[in-house]
Amino acid sequence: MADVLPYKPRPGEIPTDPGVYRFRDASGRVLYVGKAKNLRQRLSNYFAPLRTLHERTRRMVTTAASVEWTVVPTDVDSLQLEYMWIKEFDPPFNVRYKDDKSYPFMAVTLADEAPRVIVTRNRRIPGARYFGPFPKVWAVHETIDLMIKVFPIRTCSDSSYRRAMQTGRPCFPGQIGKCGGPCSMTVTIEEHRAMVDDFVAFMAGGDERFTRDLTKRMLAASAAMDYEAAAKYRDKLSAIEAVLGKSALVLPSDEDADLFGIAEDELAAAVQHFVIRGGRVRGVRALTIEKEIDISSGELVEQVLQQAYGEAQDVPRRILVPTLPEDAVELELWLRERRGKKVEIAVAQRGQRADLMRTATLNAQQALIRYKTRRTTDYVARTQALTDLQEALGMTEAPLRIECFDISHLGGTNVVASMVVFEDGLPRKDQYRSFNIAETTDDTDSMYQVLRRRLAHLDRPEEIEVIDPTTDEIVGEDLGEATVRRKPRFAYPPQLLLVDGGKPQVEAAARALRDAGHTEIAVCGIAKRLEEVWLPGEDFPVILPRTSEALYLLQRLRDEAHRFAITHQRKKRRNDIGSILSEVPGLGASRIKVLLKHFGSVTALRAAEPGEIEQVQGIGPVLAQNIHTHLSTR
Repeated sequence: MADVLPYKPRPGEIPTDPGVYRFRDASGRVLYVGKAKNLRQRLSNYFAPLRTLHERTRRMVTTAASVEWTVVPTDVDSLQLEYMWIKEFDPPFNVRYKDDKSYPFMAVTLADEAPRVIVTRNRRIPGARYFGPFPKVWAVHETIDLMIKVFPIRTCSDSSYRRAMQTGRPCFPGQIGKCGGPCSMTVTIEEHRAMVDDFVAFMAGGDERFTRDLTKRMLAASAAMDYEAAAKYRDKLSAIEAVLGKSALVLPSDEDADLFGIAEDELAAAVQHFVIRGGRVRGVRALTIEKEIDISSGELVEQVLQQAYGEAQDVPRRILVPTLPEDAVELELWLRERRGKKVEIAVAQRGQRADLMRTATLNAQQALIRYKTRRTTDYVARTQALTDLQEALGMTEAPLRIECFDISHLGGTNVVASMVVFEDGLPRKDQYRSFNIAETTDDTDSMYQVLRRRLAHLDRPEEIEVIDPTTDEIVGEDLGEATVRRKPRFAYPPQLLLVDGGKPQVEAAARALRDAGHTEIAVCGIAKRLEEVWLPGEDFPVILPRTSEALYLLQRLRDEAHRFAITHQRKKRRNDIGSILSEVPGLGASRIKVLLKHFGSVTALRAAEPGEIEQVQGIGPVLAQNIHTHLSTR
């Protein structure tokens, strides 16, 4: 492979102005769109020696056949142009957005002569004002039913409205008290428009003004002994309180903000968008993102905000994000053009905002896990994953049984290993195994040891169980009619061994297979930093596409092996320190628990002096000295 791209621009050809660039393939298709404050500086990163590039960036620039750029006057203009081109060309190497579902919204059709409130999933109604999204359709209907008790605006269809206005007879929803528009023959178009404005203002977060006003009117009507009017105001107040009660006050009551919680890995990200108006969460939207080019957290936040507000009408005055983008100032100016007022982008660092950010981030982490799990548990996806693996690794058959190995240790001590098994793309937890490694030099030696121990079982004489068919019990000898059943432990050889690591770990695994005489088993490794798949004897890794089901399967195997190894190591560590401390006379399980909780770690406890140990509740001077002496000699 040549180390210099043939379409690399000549020195000095690229301007130093802000602008937007596009990479195209040989057929002219746009592969990637990006922006830069300094085009020459940014594009020079793509034309560095290929061996220094991130694997996915290298794949993009080698797929491309040309690059072009457009200079713009300001950084804000580059934001706008980048957004427009991504929308227009849908480049395969830019991040891709997927809504978890099509969320229902409440919409007010402000462009109509007599605006109405509806439930819709269509975000393209001309002139409509949207509120939400809501998690369920019934939640929108319930909110509307409560709101029209306070603000009786139109709910009937356009055909019912036209028919009522032509005939002079109220529409059917108006006859039963479910529509308060002009078609109900109770208000004029101007009076109805004023109610619509109040409805929109309330839903946008101005609830305190209406609560104060209704309370004042109710008290005035009560003082004037107009109890019928007072009861109406009371019912409206109850409806408002019911609407507000469905969303807890999470920020100060004057706070209008959007909060974005993000969880990401090398290939995908999940976003939880909390819409906060009047200090209350009025809507939540989940978004899944597939990444191709390696981008930083700040760049991801920037692209999420571009996607969220590129065509949005409702831009809040404050946007809370987990990481501040590098172009935060330009983004604020870009958003200000849309809102017409100042917009602040900030990181939620403390207090209620930080608490809410933690909640949103936790939801995003769970959504990311669900997204990846769905892709690896769906039958069609599993079949595709196994087929893709077979082709990518050059195997003669699909790997129906895959075993994944991971090494875990604490600074080179307490080394353990895990083996997880997937059959037909699904975990077989009954066949998971863990290993303790007494002596080792490094991770590659540990991997070699573990695989030799596992592979040794393939060469042992077949272990069998003889089952009496009448009692289904295991018997010691063949009874003629009895059936023979293999024991499940290490029963089947895998078609593929997967190791957590890169080239060194893969070579150690291949050496273990050769020494064990089982070269018929395929082996590969997945390196976490770049999600590269390594094969033995190869100088370059296999790069699976971002959308590949095979890559998601390998990731899940690797993550499950890592989880299982960590669980085993923690259990072993607890048992080790517990058994050591239990040897101290007078130190029982409850005191051991208090000691470990007080010091936080075994290392801290070992380093503590008797006087420090004595500070723990229930530990006297003699016992403290015994603990210190015992630990210092072990």
